[in-house]
Amino acid sequence: MNIDIQQQAAVTILSPKGPLLGIDAMSLHDSLEQAYMENKGRLVLDLSMVPYTDSKGLDMINTFGTKLVNSGRVLRLSGTNETIREVLALTEVGAICEQFDDISTAVRSFS
Repeated sequence: MNIDIQQQAAVTILSPKGPLLGIDAMSLHDSLEQAYMENKGRLVLDLSMVPYTDSKGLDMINTFGTKLVNSGRVLRLSGTNETIREVLALTEVGAICEQFDDISTAVRSFS
């Protein structure tokens, strides 16, 4: 899985490309952890190029989102497609995240 990382002001945006499955979920988690340590949790996970996720990817979102909630922050997701939105809603993982239609709106939500 290719993960593009970009900075907009004080916000780090991670944009994985491809299905979020197994070992790729672990790789994305490591990238999120590194970004979290570098900027104190001002993160946006852009899922616009992720067509679907398996249980490992969902667990990774849940684990990392819970970590942020426990530290007083919220994981911001942008660009989730209908399939991923449904999975997040059905599993209630979406309740620990804020979801935005696009990156710009997600970044502005930190203001």
